[in-house]
This record gives sequence, structure tokens and C-alpha cells, in this order.
Amino acid sequence: MTNYPEVNLYIGGAWKKTAYAQPVLNPATEQVIGRVPVATRAELDEALEAAEQGFKVWSAFSPRKRAEIMVKAATLMRERSEEIARAITLEHGKPFNQAKLEVIRGCEFFEWDAAEGQRIYGRVIPSEPGIKYTVHHQPIGMVAAFSPWNFPLSQPSRKVAGALAAGCSIILKASEETPAGAVHIARALHDAGLPPGVFNLVFGMPAVISEYLIPQKQTRLIAFTGSTVVGKHLTKLAADHMKPVLMELGGHAPVIVCDDVDPAAAAVTSAVRKARNAGQVCTSPTRFFVQEAIFETFVRVFAETARTVVVGDGFNSNTQMGPLANHRRIEAMEALVADAKQCGARVLTGGERLKQPGYFFPVTVLADVPESARVMREEPFGPLAVINPVSSIDEAIQKANALPFGLAAYAFTHSASRANQLTEGIEAGNISINTLEASVAETPFGGVKESGYGREGGTEGLFNYTVVKNISHSMTI
Repeated sequence: MTNYPEVNLYIGGAWKKTAYAQPVLNPATEQVIGRVPVATRAELDEALEAAEQGFKVWSAFSPRKRAEIMVKAATLMRERSEEIARAITLEHGKPFNQAKLEVIRGCEFFEWDAAEGQRIYGRVIPSEPGIKYTVHHQPIGMVAAFSPWNFPLSQPSRKVAGALAAGCSIILKASEETPAGAVHIARALHDAGLPPGVFNLVFGMPAVISEYLIPQKQTRLIAFTGSTVVGKHLTKLAADHMKPVLMELGGHAPVIVCDDVDPAAAAVTSAVRKARNAGQVCTSPTRFFVQEAIFETFVRVFAETARTVVVGDGFNSNTQMGPLANHRRIEAMEALVADAKQCGARVLTGGERLKQPGYFFPVTVLADVPESARVMREEPFGPLAVINPVSSIDEAIQKANALPFGLAAYAFTHSASRANQLTEGIEAGNISINTLEASVAETPFGGVKESGYGREGGTEGLFNYTVVKNISHSMTI
């Protein structure tokens, strides 16, 4: 199956080839499946000019008209979901059915934001007779957005939908490793009648593009999803030019399992979720803190379930988890497991790369992992789970909060008082009780501490793409 789409830049409403392109690999076979273009400075200048002109046009559209085009684009992507999912599985490796679900999730971002963009209300502030104070939310301008490789369509959709719904234009620098999702977004928007220049798509060396786009006068907001290290660097660049940022950065999600739940049921749910996207999710449940009374049962069932996860090519109907995205993730998993073993951790299942072509690594379960192990501090971003016992809820909260990250956290309990204690005590932007779903289109998503700044999704997410204008109008002259 080689029907991978042609990947080009999309600038000013037109597709553009470049003189240089780099290969796109299928992580299940390690074979080249396509080429991704690299934008030159001249092409970035062209995108900036197009986005500046596009903003003038798009910001003047009524919210209802903007919504109509966005919903039409989402409808087209839903109609093309099989084609888009095939491309995602080819470039990323995730099971085909999961790729289809990702397409639907991306469409939901467009549909929710399109509707919510019609409700970015201002307010009238009570005042003295003869004067009127009003507050308006207006689109911030052109957005420079950077999306990662782990969700080729839904991650860029989140940024593009928010920007467009607020009335902004956007230059998206999507991942070179998984570019097809962004290409399909561009195709849908083009076919839906989006005016030229409102959405622009470029690829290339991330550092080169970010360091060029961020200082430009057209750029009014930087929206980034990726590692904390890169996020800090981009935030510093933005600060030098007084540009606001929207940062969705790394996590190391804790899961607290209380002794009032069925440990087997919680373990099965957790192991299945750990395999989602091969653990390559910033909100992936990773550090499990289980009360001592149910620890052994939870660990045993978790490991048993992990062993049954079928790892293979995403186009095989029985595959439950595809390959890791690249060789870097394999090397990271191997290093973290080796370090944990040296520190005294138990490897209950997995721990080694599968001996076959492709970047395949099984769900790996480590138990009784000392605090000195690297995996207790470093986000694995792969199918690796750490399970340790705790004596109390207070101890679990303390361990959950011990790291500088605070993106997502989870807990299993049937006690209302414990649920309140956990949601009040855990430091995270997203906390889920008895579910491992961190966010949906209508809820705000983002982190605290070193996991980021600002929110995407929900009503709160749209406000990041606006500026507040206060108007004082005297009627006495």
C-alpha cells in the first residue's frame, strides 16, 4: 500500500514545490514513502506577505461566514477520512482504526471552534451618565504555529481551528516526519473556499523556520506543541520581540489508584490506554502510584494485559499498537529501561525492541522503580509504564507533584471525599477521575509549571487568539 499523497508547501492559496525535499519514512518498514519539501527564506517571506493580506480579508468576515467555511472543511475531511487515515498510518504507524478516530477528532476541533467563534462576546461596563465603556475581543493577527509528529492531523487541527475561528490568519509549520495530515487540512480548507493567504503551510528545519518567523512584524502570536526544552527556547525568542505565546509542552502523567476500586478493572483500562499511540502522547498515563492493599493485583493484571497487546503494522486488522515513530524513540526506551534495571527496578514485561524490521517496541511495565531512576524524572514518550506502591493518598499526591511537569493527571476512586482531595491537591492543568481521557474539543487543555502556558480548546482556548480592546466613549461633547 503506497498511495501516499504528494506533499507540497501551501502559500497564498496555491501549492508550491521546492528545490530541496527530504524523505518521509514508514516506521513499520523503515522504507521511504514520500518526500517533504523544505521552505527557503524567500518562501517564508512569501508566506508572511500572504498571511498579512489574508488576515485583512479573513478578520473582516463575519463569524458566521467564517464558521460556514470551517464546517465545510470539516465535512470534507470526514468524507475523506479513509484516505487521510491511510496516509497517517503510512507515515506514523498507528493502527488504521485509530488513525480514523484521529481524523474525526480533528474535525471536532473545527466544528466546535467554528460554533464557539460566533460567541466571542464582549461586555458593557456600568458607568456614569454620558459615558460608555465597552470591551471587545478582536483577532490578534497572524499566528505562527508549530505542530508535532505524534498526531499528524488532530494536533495541527487544534491550532488551525482556534486561529481561524477567532479571525486570525496562520502559518503552520507542521512536522516533516508526518506531514500528510497537515496537507489534508490545507486541501479541505482550499476546497471549502478559504480565501488565499488565510492558511499557509510550510515545512523545513524547525529551528531555522521558528527563528525566522518569530521576529517578523507580521507575527503576533506563537503557538507551539512539543518538548519543554524547545518550548522554553521559543518563549525566549518571543519575549525578545514582545510576542505572546501559547505553549503546550511535555508531561509525565501520574495515575493514583486508590484501594476502594477494583484493581483488576483499573489495571486493564490503564494498560490498554498506555498502548494508545504507542505511548507517544504528552498526556499518556505513565507514573502509577497504587495503594499497597491492591498493589500486587494491579501490577499482575496490568502486566498480563500488556503482554496481550498485539504490536504490528497498522494496516493489519488485529494490530492494537503500531511502531514507535522513529529510531530516536527506540533508543530512548532502551536507555530508560537499562537505567531502571540498573537502579533495581523489576521488568515485568517488554523492555526490548522486537527483532523485526520497523521501530517496534512492546508495552513495557516496570515495578518498584527507585526515585533515582531516570524514568521517574524524564518523560518516556513511549509505551513504558512505571508502577510503584504508596501507603496513603497524601504520599501519592506528594509523588505526583514532585516533578516540574503538570499537564495531565489521573486517579481511580469511588470516594467523593478522596476525589475532592485529589483534584484539589494535584498540580495539573487536566485531571481526570475514573477515566483516562484528558480532553475533548469543548474543554480547555493545557498545563501548569513547565508543562506550558495558555489553553487550547473550549471557550478559554479561543481567547488566546484574541486581544482585548477597551473603548471609552463620552457622549457629552
